[in-house]
Amino acid sequence: MSSKVQSKGSAMSASPLSIVSKAKDHQPSTQENLPPPEANAEAIHFLNSLRQEELLLLFFSETLVMVSDTGEPQGELTIEVQRGKYKDQSGVITYFPFVHASSRGFVDKTLCGSSLLAYLSWKLEVVEQQSQEFIKFHILPMEQKTNLLKQDDQLAMTRMVKEGEEVKTEVTFFPRPSIEGFVSQAANLVLLRVMAWRHTVPSNARFLALDTEGKLCYSTYQALGSQTIQVGHQQVEVFIVEQTVHSEQGIPMSCQFYLLSDGHLAKRIQVGSPGCCMITKVPVLREEDDIEPRPAFKKKPLVWEEDLELYSRFLDRKEELRISHNSYLRQHPEAQALISDFLLFLLLRQPVDVVTFAAEYFGPFAKRRPPTPALRSSNRPSPFRELEPERSEA
Repeated sequence: MSSKVQSKGSAMSASPLSIVSKAKDHQPSTQENLPPPEANAEAIHFLNSLRQEELLLLFFSETLVMVSDTGEPQGELTIEVQRGKYKDQSGVITYFPFVHASSRGFVDKTLCGSSLLAYLSWKLEVVEQQSQEFIKFHILPMEQKTNLLKQDDQLAMTRMVKEGEEVKTEVTFFPRPSIEGFVSQAANLVLLRVMAWRHTVPSNARFLALDTEGKLCYSTYQALGSQTIQVGHQQVEVFIVEQTVHSEQGIPMSCQFYLLSDGHLAKRIQVGSPGCCMITKVPVLREEDDIEPRPAFKKKPLVWEEDLELYSRFLDRKEELRISHNSYLRQHPEAQALISDFLLFLLLRQPVDVVTFAAEYFGPFAKRRPPTPALRSSNRPSPFRELEPERSEA
């Protein structure tokens, strides 16, 4: 993994930006010399098991309300997953899952928000992702932008952190083998819907994710069972999944997702945060369509002689053709004479190859055939016969 850092202005704190957590000072880690994290086989197998038909059932939009610990609304969170048209740098257009998520609200009376745009492969690999987060502190407003772009054999990450007027930009390249099993922010939203749809979480799976510092780390999921919660005037059963991002430079960050049976997010709680996001109305749950087998129709023989209408048409057509043929032969008596002569000549000669004999017989009648010379050999070559090799004299 290689990186390039560009800074403007004086030195700044490498504090991360998150709309749900406070900024903290960078602390040097003694684990920087450890090998990079790798996803295990269980995580990779789960991602490879995803099917396009399954993901298409999870394409919908949803809106949640951000509420404080006292129940007061603080903002709104929208998540939309749909089929999008992606055009790469070569101009090739491909259809991929497209994820659009955004939030805007207040935390401790401070305006904050985030936006996420991403194209994913059908195995939830990042094709391109753009994310932005901001907190409008009165003294020192903060903003963070992260762009991920899949290249030939690597993933390029451009990360910009702005505190006040100070800007820090960092470009990092992750080789393709090192990000196998990586789950981005956008992929996480779709992956949670898959887990809710299947009502299962991969056991002992260890994925890869980016922490708040833009470093690769482990990400795990744990099923916390089912629970009945109150949504408006209704009670619904939800499947609870807890995701934990294990940063090597800080404490783990956990988030609990309360998911409906079709993947809709009913509630989201970040562990340690006073507020949460939740729906105010139960959506219409989607169910997988039961595809009935095609009806098998046995092929019945057509006995057209027993069908009065078909048999009547047959007789009419037969009589029509008979009258037409007799009329033509009366108008062209030479045709019957020509055919009679040919049949007589055929029966007299009785050739083995009837087709070639007929071609030679009717050949002189062709208009494009060259005229026959007055004196010709009886053993003339025929265009309808293969040339026999000349016998060598003894």
